[in-house]
Amino acid sequence: MSAAAAVAPARAEDLVDPFGRVVGDLRISVTDRCNFRCQYCMPAEGMSWLPRSEVLSFEEIERFARVCVERFGFESIRLTGGEPMVRAHLPRLVERLARLGVDVALTTNGATLRLHAAALASAGLSRINISLDSLHRDRFLKLTRRDELDRVLDGIDASIEAGLAPVKLNTVMMRGINDDEVVDFARFGRERGVEVRFIEFMPLEAGDVWNEQVVVSADEIIAAVSAEFPIEPVVRASEPAERYRYLDGGGHIGVIASVTKPFCGNCDRVRLTAEGQFRTCLFALDEFDMRAILRSGATGADLDDRLAVAVRDAVGTKWAGHSIGQVHFIKPKRTMSQIGG
Repeated sequence: MSAAAAVAPARAEDLVDPFGRVVGDLRISVTDRCNFRCQYCMPAEGMSWLPRSEVLSFEEIERFARVCVERFGFESIRLTGGEPMVRAHLPRLVERLARLGVDVALTTNGATLRLHAAALASAGLSRINISLDSLHRDRFLKLTRRDELDRVLDGIDASIEAGLAPVKLNTVMMRGINDDEVVDFARFGRERGVEVRFIEFMPLEAGDVWNEQVVVSADEIIAAVSAEFPIEPVVRASEPAERYRYLDGGGHIGVIASVTKPFCGNCDRVRLTAEGQFRTCLFALDEFDMRAILRSGATGADLDDRLAVAVRDAVGTKWAGHSIGQVHFIKPKRTMSQIGG
């Protein structure tokens, strides 16, 4: 046996949950803070932020991600918040994660992308999702409590100019609030060359905004878009969005039907919160403390082994689905911004 073969790394094991799903997509929240105050996400004032000492460092995030990649073959990492762009020096983290050889993506509200898109692209960011729930300035202001629509639109342009691809828009549709903008968003995506992902409103908001009547179903969205711009479905993989292509070649849209047509059966995602709590589902009721392991004093292979065991054990508890709309559904105590969405 050659020396090279003797030191060749062992093949990563598949991280399989109790329902046979192979987990390989890690969502990492880098902060619980945000520069917006979206009505369905957090109150206008009075938020209690995590102390900086409780938030994972870039080194801790990289160490955890490395274990997921090297031990379990993870192929995709997405950075979220709160708003990840309020975390100082974020391109440095992107560069660290890109060196792991995985696809690194980011979800952001886009307000500061004109300042940072080029640096993020240079650091190795490949894909970006920008949250935008209205194209009307007055409505955007009411939803976010910030008059930042122009900066978000400019951030979309900056992302395209920086070469990030694909650029996607995450648009949460809410009945009586922005459901009259479905076709407007489809047209906007076609004109800008970005993919709009329409998302059903999920019960992870702050307060008591959510109810089933506010949900605009995927079927309604698809019908509205198709009536104006004919579309056809694209074969779906493990991604949360059901994708459609415009018949005239004008691009794609995605629809995430988390409420009316849950995609839990194909879920390959797990999450790490800003303070290092590992979650096997966005709606999970249990969390697993990875920060305690990262800060236990263990080093080297011992630390990696402990993290790998903890991740494997946690994924062993991953449930079949979130049960939204069923009588036994229990809403998580934490909101989307605190979990990382």
